[in-house]
Amino acid sequence: MIGGIVMVLTAIWVYQTMMKAKKNNVLLWVAGCAIVFLVVQVMFYNVNIAIVDGMEGKDVGGEYDRDLTSVGDRKTQEGAGGWFMPVLFELLPPAAGVLSVALIRTVLILKEAVTPANLFSGIKDLFISIKDSFKTSSH
Repeated sequence: MIGGIVMVLTAIWVYQTMMKAKKNNVLLWVAGCAIVFLVVQVMFYNVNIAIVDGMEGKDVGGEYDRDLTSVGDRKTQEGAGGWFMPVLFELLPPAAGVLSVALIRTVLILKEAVTPANLFSGIKDLFISIKDSFKTSSH
């Protein structure tokens, strides 16, 4: 759920960047970034599953085949990490997706140096434009 909301916000962010930079193939870039976000997010969910199963002492070797839908008895609040591990496992995949899209946006679209300011530029404008979209005229 969180990942889906973050993915939509990330797609809007890339769209706004493309429009401000007056680049071509806007929808192609937005779709490509959404796909990259989704792939990175799924990869990190698989890493999370392997970490949780590894903490429980299960053999995460060559024959390991646990998919995303077989949650089983996976409980992360008991044992190492307490409440921190579930929060980390929930927020890490979308954060990794945003970071991967930010890298693509900075390096390939804007062709700027990779700095924290350049990576996340435009996020404030994104939320301002979303806030302004709820305003109605009083005519």
